[in-house]
Amino acid sequence: MRVDLFDFDLPEDRIALRPAEPRESARLLVVGDALRDAHVADLPSLLRPGDVLVVNDAKVIPAQLFGTRQRGEFLARIEATLHKKVDANHWRAFVRPAKKLKISERVDFAEGVWAEVVEKHEGEVLLGFNLSGPALDNAIMAVGHMPLPPYIAARRAEDAQDARDYQTVFAEKLGAVAAPTAGLHFTPDLLEAARKIGASVEKVTLLVGAGTFLPVKAEDTRDHVMHAEWGEIDAGTAARLNAARARGGRIVAVGTTSLRILESAADESGVRPFAGDTSIFITPGYRFKAVDALMTNFHLPRSTLFMLVCAFAGIDAMKQAYAHAIGAGYRFYSYGDACFLQR
Repeated sequence: MRVDLFDFDLPEDRIALRPAEPRESARLLVVGDALRDAHVADLPSLLRPGDVLVVNDAKVIPAQLFGTRQRGEFLARIEATLHKKVDANHWRAFVRPAKKLKISERVDFAEGVWAEVVEKHEGEVLLGFNLSGPALDNAIMAVGHMPLPPYIAARRAEDAQDARDYQTVFAEKLGAVAAPTAGLHFTPDLLEAARKIGASVEKVTLLVGAGTFLPVKAEDTRDHVMHAEWGEIDAGTAARLNAARARGGRIVAVGTTSLRILESAADESGVRPFAGDTSIFITPGYRFKAVDALMTNFHLPRSTLFMLVCAFAGIDAMKQAYAHAIGAGYRFYSYGDACFLQR
């Protein structure tokens, strides 16, 4: 499909720079036969007994590293955003500036923390660190910065508040370099209200990579290559999801990341245990196998995530929903408001 089919104009003042407080006070656009304005706190009223909210328990690491490379007397500043762990001491990273880096060149990030450039691929590099395993994990936690999305980082600096705000209440599995942002709206009170309705909560993992923010540069969706991300659904979770659906409950994905790992793990007979990389790219025409409803934030124009929601609810329906959201003053992107979609 043509990528320009997924374009729209978004005023800059619609980009949220901070989350709503309290989190469940964010607005929620219910997209169905008609559009209905609500708030995230109203989510339990949209659920039915037996429904399952599926959340992503990925935990964001401070994956943005600032360092220097030295050639003779000359120092150059290097900014690296880690986006995928390869093994105990290797990470793939987006680096600026990347063109001038050479293979085997050393980048120093802090005293006792450095890496060599192992590979280069159009702005992405493979970094081999001098530390390994837990020692490297601890060093990244100590010297790294929270990797705010570029549309926020371009307008304000990261600060201590982001360490709390850019993390969900479900965060457990270390390794994500971007938050599963639909989950940012949840609080213990909201979860308790959902359970009182008769809904349950299940956790899956997708370690979100910085590739989620990369623009689609191709003119046709067939020519876009997705970055792989690691995910997992254990056998017990898969069995409970299938049992809930067999009883008539709906699988409600909280966020596109939960949806992507569910669909990666599903076949015609249900959700299967899964552990590994996925580069699933969902565009209109995709046949959904696992997910019945989706709660998600508002996404970037021409992005793979806007393509995904158009596949889920229909291009015309989502264009109407986004036009309504823009006109009604909804807040967009990672710290913004949300919508509730049904297939």
